[in-house]
Amino acid sequence: MTQDRIRRLEKLRRNERADVLIVGGGINGISAFRELALQGVDVMLVDRGDFMSGASAAPSRMIHGGLRYMENGEFELVRESLRERNALLANAPHYVRPLPTLIPIADHFSGIAAAVRRFLGGQAKPGPRGSVIVKLGLTLYDLYAGAWHALPRHRFLNGTQLRAQWPALRSDIACGAVYYDARITYPERLGVELILDTEAAAPKALALNHVGLTASAGESVVLSDSLTKAEFILAPRIVVNATGAWIDMTNGALAEKPPRLIGGTKGSHLVIDNARLSRALGDTMVYYANRDGRICIVFQHLGHVLAGSTDIRVDTPEGVCCEVVESDYILQSLHEIFPAIEIGEADIIYRFSGVRPLPASTTEVNAEISRDHRCEWLSPDAGAAMPVLNLIGGKWTTFRAFGAEAADAVLARLGTRRQRTTETLAIGGGRGFPADEGSRTEWIVKTAAANSLAAEHVGRLLERYGTRAQALCAGLKPEDGLASLPHYSRREIEWLVENEQVTTLSDLILRRMALAMTGELSLAGITEISAIVAAVLGWDEPRRTAETAALLARLARDHGLTAEMLRQRNPREGLPCVRQQESAHEPAVSSR
Repeated sequence: MTQDRIRRLEKLRRNERADVLIVGGGINGISAFRELALQGVDVMLVDRGDFMSGASAAPSRMIHGGLRYMENGEFELVRESLRERNALLANAPHYVRPLPTLIPIADHFSGIAAAVRRFLGGQAKPGPRGSVIVKLGLTLYDLYAGAWHALPRHRFLNGTQLRAQWPALRSDIACGAVYYDARITYPERLGVELILDTEAAAPKALALNHVGLTASAGESVVLSDSLTKAEFILAPRIVVNATGAWIDMTNGALAEKPPRLIGGTKGSHLVIDNARLSRALGDTMVYYANRDGRICIVFQHLGHVLAGSTDIRVDTPEGVCCEVVESDYILQSLHEIFPAIEIGEADIIYRFSGVRPLPASTTEVNAEISRDHRCEWLSPDAGAAMPVLNLIGGKWTTFRAFGAEAADAVLARLGTRRQRTTETLAIGGGRGFPADEGSRTEWIVKTAAANSLAAEHVGRLLERYGTRAQALCAGLKPEDGLASLPHYSRREIEWLVENEQVTTLSDLILRRMALAMTGELSLAGITEISAIVAAVLGWDEPRRTAETAALLARLARDHGLTAEMLRQRNPREGLPCVRQQESAHEPAVSSR
C-alpha cells in the first residue's frame, strides 16, 4: 500500500461527517465530485471497485452530439451534447480529437414515415435512413453546433465520389454524407485526471477507490475498504447515488422502500486486428444501419479497429460480458457493409461490454429509451435516513453538464451558491497542450533535449498523458525500457502507481494503461509489470500471484483474452508471432 492510500484512509477515518458523499466513481460521479469540490463543498467520492471501472470504461470511444437522438425528438439533448463535445475538444485536446464520419446511404426516401410517427409521439422500429432524412438531421446538427464553429459542416458525396474514397463499401450504396464528431483515446484516464485536478484545487476533497457503501446506520453510512476489510462510519448531510446501472442496488442499502429507477441495456464492442479493414476505413468512422435498423459504428482506434455495438436489455449489471451471439452480430454487420473483406473470429483481439444506466422504461424498442440525464431525489416514503440524489441516465459526452446539474441540485439543498463554472476549465494533460502539429513537434523536441530522451519516446508519452508527460520525463532514463514492452519503462510504471491511486494490478493494466486493448499485452508483460507494482506497493509473492490470477481471470471472462492467448504473443510486439498479415501482392481496398 502506498503512503498516499494510507493517508487517504486515515483522512476518511478522521472525518466522521461530510457535507456530501458521492457513491460511484464513474464519469458522472467524478464530474459531480469536481463540480461540488470547486464550490468549496466538503465532498467525498467512493467506489467499491476502481474509478472508471463500470460503464464508464466501456463507451464507444465517441464524443458526439447524438445524431440518432433527433429521431426521438430529443433536440435539447443533441444541442447540449454538441456544446459539451466542443468544450471537450477545447478542454481535453490530448484525448479528444475530431473524427470525420461517413454515413453510407442506399436510397433517398427510406425512414420518412417512421420519423413522422416518432415525431408525433408514436412508435416505430429502427430501419434504414434515406438521404432526405439524413440531410434533414445533419442540417439541424450543423445548426445546433454552428455557433461554436469547432468542426467543419457536413457535405454529401455522390456514388462516384463515394467509391473513389471507399471502394470496399457494398455496391448498393447510392451516396454518402460526411460530417464531424469527435473520438476519445483514453476515457478511463480522463476520469482519473479529473480526480487529480479536483484534489489539487480543493484539498478538502477526498476520492477513494475500492471503498464501498455497505449499509446505512441511522443518519450514518458504513463504508468498507475491500482490500483491508476496514470499516468506516460517515455521517453525510447528503448522499449522491452515481452508481449508474447499480443505482437501484445502492438505494437498497440506503432506503427501506427504494423505487425502481434503472432499466439498463448492454452494449458490447470488438477490437479487431484486420489490415484490410483498417485501410478501407482510413481516418474516417463509418456510421451505418445494420439490416435490423440498429446503428453500428466502425473506426480505427489505437492502431486497430473498434466496432460496435449491441443494445440488449439486462436484468442485472453484474458480470456482463460480450457474448458469442453479440460478436457474431457485430461481425455480420461488418460483412454487410464491407462484403469483400474477410473478418472473422480470429481477428478479434479484445472485447468489452458495459451496461448503459438508462431510466426504467416499458417501451419494446430499446433505441427509443432516452439517453438524456436527470437528477431525482428519493421521496420521503422511500424511507432513507438522509437526502439521496440519484443521477439517472446520461451519456459520456455530457458528463460535465450532468455533474453541474447534480451539483446545482445539491447546492440548493445545502443553501450554498455556485462560485465557479467548469465550462472552459482545462483537464489534466490538456492544459497547455500544443494546438497544432508544428507546436507539438516543437514541444516534443524541447522536452526530449531537456531530458536526454529520444523524441519518438517523448512523442508517445505526450500521446498518453498530454502535457503531464513533462513531469514524467524528468525522471526517465533512456536505458530503462521494459524487456517485454519496449515502448514502456520501469519509471513510467512506478509513476502511474505512485500518482494515480493504483491499488490492484487490474487498476493499472486495464484502466491506467490500454495494453490489453492495443494488443501489446502478453503474459511476459504481465509478469514484468507485476514485479514493478509489487515493489512499489510492498506486495509479497503470494499477493503478487493472487493479483496476477485475478487479472487473468478478468481478462478471460470480460475481454475474451485467455492466458494461453497471452502466452502465445510475442513479448516485444504483443500480437502472436505466427499471425500473418495479408500478402504483399493483395490489392489495397482504398484509393486514398
